[in-house]
Amino acid sequence: MADATILETRCPASLPGTSIFDIAPTGEAGVLPYRVFVYTPPGDAPETGWPVLYMVDGNAVFATAVDAVRAQASYPKGSNVTHGLVVAIGYPTHEAYDPWRRSWDLSPPPGRAYPPFHEGGPEVRTGGGEVFLRFIEDALKPLLQARFPIDRGRQTLFGHSFGGLFALYALFRRTTAFRTWVAASPAIYWEDTLIARSRDAMSADDWCRFTGRVLLSAGEYETADLAPFQRDREDTASRRAHLTTIRTLGLARDWAGEINVLAGRTDAAYFESYAGENHMSVLPVAVNRAVQAAFAVEGEVA
Repeated sequence: MADATILETRCPASLPGTSIFDIAPTGEAGVLPYRVFVYTPPGDAPETGWPVLYMVDGNAVFATAVDAVRAQASYPKGSNVTHGLVVAIGYPTHEAYDPWRRSWDLSPPPGRAYPPFHEGGPEVRTGGGEVFLRFIEDALKPLLQARFPIDRGRQTLFGHSFGGLFALYALFRRTTAFRTWVAASPAIYWEDTLIARSRDAMSADDWCRFTGRVLLSAGEYETADLAPFQRDREDTASRRAHLTTIRTLGLARDWAGEINVLAGRTDAAYFESYAGENHMSVLPVAVNRAVQAAFAVEGEVA
């Protein structure tokens, strides 16, 4: 076996074209700073500006999205993906998630109080989705539009799990804020399907103004048919019962059809199931599909 020599001192890896900044919202009492990750494509922006993919749970998804864009946009004829701006909203932490903050930010109001995640921790609160949506629309978007050439007609919102629930809430609350909405493994069941109130509050006129598209998705094993590695274990029965109750795949599929009916068109929403994936393993697959939907050549959804 050949010897090797370390040529440089070990240092953190970086992604070309990326930057990170923390932003402290003003005008919202008690709102903590967010960490925003931005990928800027190489070269000049199109005349209409860059299409933008906004993502929640930014710490967990940013690098995956950036690599998916960089690899595919280099070969648009083979991938149907062009360059675009990636904006991932996360938290000032080195962890993939901040469970306490995302529980608040990504869930619809009015919300509830839950016991701490661990002994001695803070009470967990839900219901901050409207506050978080205002931050995105009224603070973050204007800040980025002042810094980057952005195509305001080609903006996509992506979320997974609780983030998928938030994407649906944002759709129902600000129907024209994005053109494409990607709700991967959305927690539609959450708090007795509270999200249905926001959907049902939309008027016929609201649905007429909705001209975008919604991609709902879930992994093949987000059902009582557990992933192979989850079968024949001590917790198999309880896990199967839980998945039967929350119906992640079934509800996502059903809601795609219901959105089409409410919007009065068959292309308003569609559902995809990803073979061989469960609730957590589906994340990189869903991120890649969000990239393909957000940055499709000439605006066509891949």
